[in-house]
Amino acid sequence: MQKLNFPKFDYRFKSTENKVSIFDVIRKKFIILQPEEWVRQHCVHYLINEKNYPKSLINVEKELTINGLKKRYDIVIFNPDGSIYLIVECKSHNIAITQTTFDQIARYNLSLNAEFLMVTNGINHYYCQMDMEKERYAFLKDIPNYTTE
Repeated sequence: MQKLNFPKFDYRFKSTENKVSIFDVIRKKFIILQPEEWVRQHCVHYLINEKNYPKSLINVEKELTINGLKKRYDIVIFNPDGSIYLIVECKSHNIAITQTTFDQIARYNLSLNAEFLMVTNGINHYYCQMDMEKERYAFLKDIPNYTTE
């Protein structure tokens, strides 16, 4: 698989019926390894191991409905009160991050109201903090580490 711009982590693979799967520590099961899944798993481990977000606050690949359409987000981190802290949109390493990608995560955030957004293709990472009152976002150099304060 492609080398990504994330720290290395101890991943587990298994192969069945000529398909390679990677273990997802959040969903607690093996997932077929596609390029986007490779990025997603690196990002999950980055959030847990580097940014100290508890696994219990992380949700992966869940469905949401926006304007009557069913969509799936890649990664969401919740606040302890159940509100959404961060939404992450993952793309394959060979997909460029464009305005369309930001439009996609912004549409998701209309329903989810996260404070932070992250978009990554595993090579390039972009971070934003939302200002809901002014309906704007500001780009950041990184997302904050998890704290209990």
